[in-house]
Amino acid sequence: MDKKNALRTGAVAAGTTLMMLLMSSPALALTRDDGDDPGPGLNVMETLGLYVVAPIVLFLVIAGLVMVGDKSRKGQKQG
Repeated sequence: MDKKNALRTGAVAAGTTLMMLLMSSPALALTRDDGDDPGPGLNVMETLGLYVVAPIVLFLVIAGLVMVGDKSRKGQKQG
């Protein structure tokens, strides 16, 4: 019975993925909309900074804040 459910789940996932790929037509992205005014593109360093460095820095800041909050709670329970 477990194998049957796994096959059904895989078929549903594959069917959903196929339908999403067929419904989204990337060729329409080539036609410009009225009033479309794109700005200048990003260079390599700006792209890496925005999509690689910034998320890593945000993750580290949030993780650091969580660790500081966790350490302060442990100090209160023991003291």
